[in-house]
Amino acid sequence: MKIFYIPYFFCTLFCMPLFSQKNNKIIFPSSKNKIIVIAHRGDHTIAPENSLLSIQNAINDGADYVEIDLRTTNDKQLVLMHDASVDRMTNGVGKVSTLSYESVRALKLFNKLINNSDTLQVPSFEEALFLCKNKINIYLDFKDANVQEAYAAIQKAKMEDQMVVYINTPNQFVDWRKWAPNMPLILSLNTKVKDSLAMANYLTHTNIDILDGNWNEYTKETVEAAKEMGVPVWADMQSKQEDEKYWLNGLLLGLAGIQTDHPKELVQFIKSMK
Repeated sequence: MKIFYIPYFFCTLFCMPLFSQKNNKIIFPSSKNKIIVIAHRGDHTIAPENSLLSIQNAINDGADYVEIDLRTTNDKQLVLMHDASVDRMTNGVGKVSTLSYESVRALKLFNKLINNSDTLQVPSFEEALFLCKNKINIYLDFKDANVQEAYAAIQKAKMEDQMVVYINTPNQFVDWRKWAPNMPLILSLNTKVKDSLAMANYLTHTNIDILDGNWNEYTKETVEAAKEMGVPVWADMQSKQEDEKYWLNGLLLGLAGIQTDHPKELVQFIKSMK
């Protein structure tokens, strides 16, 4: 589940005329499934989140995207880590931004529910790009990094056409539009949007390509209104209660994509649907 939502100042920024014109050159990565399946931090039910193993699991599951979190060490190296600190997911302590790349790489990832998970390293962005290339698209949750440097890594890996980026701050939005104007950008729904008129007005003034947010913040009316505006809704449905009955709620809403903690089972469910 995303922890960032749109405060008033964020909405105000996106409603400025500078961002009101839609970018018609956006090209979405190709997908395999009828409903886009996004593996939240990789398939981490059997591997530590944001690990190369969790990414490989998502590839094996047949997911369309793996969602990963990008951060920067104190010596400007890009690594995968959801939290600002390494405390929860490694045998170390401290914020990623205050640790060197070498010290972060020396740590061991772990998952208390998974045996022998402490044999894995914190991945570099370069490693993740190499693993995903031509195998799975990347849903990049852009936590804390320099846009120009991150995009240079994406270009070096020739992964521009396998990437979408989730935006967390107004400055990130500005920088991504500057350095990679054709990159599909994702924003969580403004929770004040409750009907089709509000959705149409919001998207008229918001230059965004994909909507995210919790599935229960949407209605069939708002999802359809976004679709009519050319903006697909890829909602968060990750939950401890995920099963076919639960996912059916998302399908009935008309979601174009679902982010899940159980990509293998969701892929199988979607394939079983007519």
